[in-house]
Amino acid sequence: MTETLFHGGRVFTPGGFAEAALVRDGAVAAVGTLDDVRTPGAEPFDLAGGLLTPGFTDSHVHPVQAGLERALCELSEVYGLDAYLGVVAEYAAAHPDREWIQGGGWDMAAFPGGLPRREQLDFLDRPAYLIQRDHHAAWVNTRALERAGITRNTPDPADGRIERDPDGTPTGVLHEGAMDLVGLLTPRPTAANQEAALLDAQRHLFSLGITGWQDAIVGSYAGSDDQLPTYLSVAGKGLLTARVVAALWWDRTKGAEQIPSLVERRASAEGLDRFRAGAVKIMQDGIAENYTAAVIEPYCRCGGTGLSYVDPALLKTHVRELDALGFQVHFHAIGERAVREVLDSLEGTDPANRHHIAHLQIITPDDVPRFAKLGAVANLQPLWAAHSPQMDELTIPYLGEPRASWQYPFGDLVASGARLAAGSDWPVSSANPIEGMHVAVNRVEPPASHHAGHSATPFLPGQALDLRTIMTAYTEGSAWLNGSPAGVIEPGRPADLVVLDRDPFAQPAGEIALTEVRATFIDGRQVFG
Repeated sequence: MTETLFHGGRVFTPGGFAEAALVRDGAVAAVGTLDDVRTPGAEPFDLAGGLLTPGFTDSHVHPVQAGLERALCELSEVYGLDAYLGVVAEYAAAHPDREWIQGGGWDMAAFPGGLPRREQLDFLDRPAYLIQRDHHAAWVNTRALERAGITRNTPDPADGRIERDPDGTPTGVLHEGAMDLVGLLTPRPTAANQEAALLDAQRHLFSLGITGWQDAIVGSYAGSDDQLPTYLSVAGKGLLTARVVAALWWDRTKGAEQIPSLVERRASAEGLDRFRAGAVKIMQDGIAENYTAAVIEPYCRCGGTGLSYVDPALLKTHVRELDALGFQVHFHAIGERAVREVLDSLEGTDPANRHHIAHLQIITPDDVPRFAKLGAVANLQPLWAAHSPQMDELTIPYLGEPRASWQYPFGDLVASGARLAAGSDWPVSSANPIEGMHVAVNRVEPPASHHAGHSATPFLPGQALDLRTIMTAYTEGSAWLNGSPAGVIEPGRPADLVVLDRDPFAQPAGEIALTEVRATFIDGRQVFG
């Protein structure tokens, strides 16, 4: 028998705060005052004034993709055209043997109108394919367009758009489904590459206190290969320590005929201790900044209303069949029309399947109460609910009022009784849950935000959450969403725990982002720190 006594700080519990927690053989054995839980043989762990929380669960993340990008031309740590080109040039010089320059992480706000150009990458002697930070567009050079045979006569795919000059010449940006025109030509990562990427990502997530996650796209999408074999292999070898659920990709070019294969894919993970494949990911629209988010009234500058990737009538049929088969459905919905279409599709489904809608950028006031009514979980990515160059220069002008004031209505969702989960969408944005909590509470970006346009003005501050609510979303809320027994510090639960270097509840709200993870435990075993 092994016992660890966590003391010397506070313990985050559903009912408030405790003084100490005892872990025995991988599970929480007791929570309470130090005198109540102390045992003679327990190994002490001094919290040193910090906070002990449940392990965080990221409800919407792309770890394999993130791990692969970390090994390629990584642009997310810098900002601006000159900085991007500097990183690209360094990467090309360091890898003269690579046939393509691949990577990503560029920010739309760094370019006029959100659009880079092919000529900016034409100094390279090879084709280039660089995915935008949000993973809804790719920046390519002329060589890549030529390799793919894309000309002014190439038609747009049904689920995407080739950005063009007035005469029809492709400019070097491929939106949504058009990304595959080039992305599928890039060199494929090997199985070993994919497994190394997943293990690298797992180490990074452990360092941030994340002990479980839902991979939001497991399948072939935007030029990436299916990650299911990677998870099955790593989990089968006992190397997947985190508790993981896969959201199997719904191919939007197909219909109900793909459901039997989803059932087979789910069954392939049965019997694995740390991995399940019981969710299906349906991406119903794109993003507002390239006019592909599905909105009700036209955009202010282009006059279009975006894309519904799945016909709303068919969506209802597909969702009900998936629901009847016991699948959880994980939706992507950004625009208010997409949110409404998804909510409509959930009418009459079983809330026990824990269906959830991610991103939720724009929700009409009339649709906010429907989350609680339908049992639909609001899967928040809080980092985006802040003033940023992208928000102020692209999003708000494109949306117009009152629609821009309907964005990220976290407070209204809570007031209406909606259940919350929270995640990051890493590598789209930082995986750090503490930074997400900082934004949810303050509605401003963390102080360390790397771009020059960091704003101290809160974004729709009436929609802010208190720290307990958002921390519960990252712990108990997301763990419940995944069907995980962790997420709460109480007797009998797995000892998936995080030690924070300070108690953010005892600090000013503006300092939440300064909190760091000292140690991470899964089943009582330390995996970071």
